[in-house]
Amino acid sequence: MALFRTIRKLTLPVHTSNSTHLMLLGRVVSSKAETFLSGTNANYLEAQYLNWSKSRGSVDPSWDRFYESVSGPTLKIEEFEDEFSPKTIGQNKTSRSEKDDKEAKERIKLHLAVQNLIRSYQARGHLLAKTDPLNLSIGAGWLLKTQKPTMEIKGVDSVVVAREIGTILREEHMDTVFELPERTCIGGTETALTLREIIRRLEIVYCGPIGVEYMHLFDIDCLQFMREKMETPGCLQRTVEEKKLIMRRLTKAVYLEKYFATKWPAEKRFGLEGGESMIVMLEEIVDSSTQLGVESIVMAMQHRGRLNMLVNVCRKQLTDIFAQFKPMEPKEPGSGDIKYHLGTFIHRFIRKTNKYLKVSMSCNPSHLEVVSPVVVGKARAEQHWKGDNQGDKVMAIIMHGDAAFSGQGVVYETLQLGNLPNFTTHGSIHIVCNNQIGYTTDPRFARSSPYCSDVAKCMDAPVLHVNGDDAEAVAHVAKVAIEFRCKFKKDVVLDLVCYRRFGHSEEDEPMFTQPFMYKKIRSMETVDKIYAKKILAEGVVTQADINRWEKEYNDTLNKHFELAKKVTKLSIMDWIDTPWTGFFESCDPKKVKETGICETSLSTIAHHFCKAPEPWAFEVHKGIHKILEKRAKMVKEGVADWAMGEALAYGSLLRDKVHIRLTGEDVERGTMAHRHHVYHHQGVDGATHRVLDTLYADQSLYSLHNSSLCEFGILGFEVGYSYSSPNLLTIWEAQYGDFADTAQPVFDTFIVNGESKWVCQSGLVVQLPHGIDGAGPEHSSARPERYLQQADDDEDVIPDLDDKNMPLNQLRAANWIVCNLTTPANYFHMIRRQIALPFRKPLILMTPKVGLKHPYYTSPFKDFLLGTQFQRVIRETGPASKDPKNVKKLIFCSGKVAIIIDELRKEKKLQDKIALCRIEQLYPFPYDLILKEFCFYPSAKVAFCQEEHKNQGPWTFVRNRLENLFGKKVECISRPPSAASATGIKWIHAKELKELKEKIIAM
Repeated sequence: MALFRTIRKLTLPVHTSNSTHLMLLGRVVSSKAETFLSGTNANYLEAQYLNWSKSRGSVDPSWDRFYESVSGPTLKIEEFEDEFSPKTIGQNKTSRSEKDDKEAKERIKLHLAVQNLIRSYQARGHLLAKTDPLNLSIGAGWLLKTQKPTMEIKGVDSVVVAREIGTILREEHMDTVFELPERTCIGGTETALTLREIIRRLEIVYCGPIGVEYMHLFDIDCLQFMREKMETPGCLQRTVEEKKLIMRRLTKAVYLEKYFATKWPAEKRFGLEGGESMIVMLEEIVDSSTQLGVESIVMAMQHRGRLNMLVNVCRKQLTDIFAQFKPMEPKEPGSGDIKYHLGTFIHRFIRKTNKYLKVSMSCNPSHLEVVSPVVVGKARAEQHWKGDNQGDKVMAIIMHGDAAFSGQGVVYETLQLGNLPNFTTHGSIHIVCNNQIGYTTDPRFARSSPYCSDVAKCMDAPVLHVNGDDAEAVAHVAKVAIEFRCKFKKDVVLDLVCYRRFGHSEEDEPMFTQPFMYKKIRSMETVDKIYAKKILAEGVVTQADINRWEKEYNDTLNKHFELAKKVTKLSIMDWIDTPWTGFFESCDPKKVKETGICETSLSTIAHHFCKAPEPWAFEVHKGIHKILEKRAKMVKEGVADWAMGEALAYGSLLRDKVHIRLTGEDVERGTMAHRHHVYHHQGVDGATHRVLDTLYADQSLYSLHNSSLCEFGILGFEVGYSYSSPNLLTIWEAQYGDFADTAQPVFDTFIVNGESKWVCQSGLVVQLPHGIDGAGPEHSSARPERYLQQADDDEDVIPDLDDKNMPLNQLRAANWIVCNLTTPANYFHMIRRQIALPFRKPLILMTPKVGLKHPYYTSPFKDFLLGTQFQRVIRETGPASKDPKNVKKLIFCSGKVAIIIDELRKEKKLQDKIALCRIEQLYPFPYDLILKEFCFYPSAKVAFCQEEHKNQGPWTFVRNRLENLFGKKVECISRPPSAASATGIKWIHAKELKELKEKIIAM
């Protein structure tokens, strides 16, 4: 009754429903400031309460619950008082309320602790996971070693994962039942568990053979997916048939390696011993992928375990593999490659789903991670050809070594392409074959983080660490990974923690550097024996079953070993990973298709390139209008600059149904602002107008995209893209030519020798802006000497100059083409020739900077028409050519220096005394045309002029070829030798240029 004496004002309506009473009471409990039990109407409530307490029937039944709560022990008078209320609560009642309050707070505290405990295991349980089959290291161990020595460590559990245990949650709480939060699936169908059971299940999920890192993911749906797949009770259970399949796959993986070791004990092969469960992982991914709609898998792999993977996953014939172990004469020309670098492809029938799956293993070199972006590019290209815009049908799998994954920067460059709209493959699966060592380097000296896979967490990718000796756990994470990738179209990383049984290679002695590790390894059973014991104990199989499987596979190995003896010639063609079916058969090998275009096409493309979008629909920068006005004026005059030459080349190929992909850091506008193939709306953020996309209604796709600031990864991506088909033109343009320096491994391992090693042709075009123009050493030279030095050409061998097919034969024999062009028409024909050839060759182009807008770098429209072609050499056509006997000096050159020579001889009025011959195609070297020009000026002194320093540029390549051809010494006009490619001091640049000019006009 004391309650109602404190009420000053009544705000509660008399006739309300029970739900309203409860709602209002809830508001009371939550806030004193909003109490409704106050005011003069308390007398009414008090009188009604007295009647209700005597006889409940005397008051409307809707008040029963309200008065029960008022008179019950759960209501606290303090919650209804305000600062004006008299204090009339007795001491005993206050004590009881305080006790209830304390108990409630304790219960809340315990429930919060349990929630934190669960989250701690989800976020950090992987640190205690038993993922190392050698049991030499865990993530927690790495973390504890980084703690300060003075820090008191009571135990790994409390410090590393869940500090609630032993502090808030103690032994007396272990059998207390707690409600499970929504953000966990450990309960399955149960909603409450004892603390003891909660911890037990968390330990099984997060601290067993699988360590999961996923709490860094941004997407809540991704988090929930991982919880469901990892926490749901029984999720790791396999059926009897699945267990038998795992056993058979392990048997094949282990016994293949044993067979290799028996037959070729001294042969280097980089076997999979210690990591054979990788076959189980890949086979599970392959099976599950077909169920999820995947039709093609493009794979990359380091050399360790490649032979096993080729046989057991890619289904390469054992006969072909075994034949690789003996020396044989190759059928085709080329350098070939060692067996553990080779690739293959197959349309494999998957019995589990009765579907065919294309599996392609890319060739790759010992530069372990160079292949990573290449495979991503191949996958993207295949998605394009299949019209697979969401990555539902084509997927990439990239296998890494642990030391390479954490140590090679191209891994990061590849990963960060994953969500870029113009480079994404909608999720790749990355598998780390974690040997826990890099050659002879321990992880503690190889990386600064507990896991080799930590770089992947930058990219919103879940990481699943798994013990390689637990075959069922390996199969489970594989299934989770493929389902995650197909559902969310994001990258996922599988860290298969295993070991090397025999060191870096079969020739290596690992005890030199890792004696403790290898003492442990020598005591380890193979994974098939470990799993056999498990399923034998479960009664899944009998020993007779296992013996039968082992005998069947051994018989198969012996059969193919005998067949391999009959193979007498090595075929490099058998190892092509991306065949161009029908292309070579459909081409005339002795003919280059027409590269000129008709006047109608030229006019259509040129006028389209000068036309701005309607101003009412798209607001273009005012500077663009000025550029378009200049273009229109040139079109009217029938002249093309470099930008117009590009547009005519690309537009005509798009008309011819050739897919073009042009990428680089600034390609949409052009580094020097010459191209402008994409306009940006000046009033709407993100709105663009792509000029050449609307050229023809039925044209092919023009994929023009600015790229991220990484040359290694992007160039590798475009190399892979170019491998996909001969019916596309892939162009990568460096911001400046020297930017290609950071992508050198791609040039060295894939572009320059890919055809020689693996019969992988590519029509890739690499555009490198080049020119010594006072911009300093970093933005001047594209280092043409590097690319020329890698030309597979003998300088002492002059081809048959009477052979009319010599130019085409030279191109067919070349490993790539190197050019330094000076006219838009020549650029146009060169680009179109890439598609017109009956084969494909990489093209390295030194492109202009100053020349992009210089009048010397222009061409009349007639040079683009039908009947015209690429000029390997541009001969003198001025006054000197009219009176060749009086010419005193014949200067051969390449590139921008032609502008300097031409302007200088005009200035000095020496046009009739100095003849200029521009070598546009440096390799293959145009011996025939150069000899004709040399013979045309019988009295002239011969020189080669370059703007580069003498120890750089084309001189070191052309010197011997010119002198062998002419039978005489050739003068070099150049800057003096230098360690840097150019000076950054204007005074020195001017001095060098002055001296260069003096040498040019010196007779």
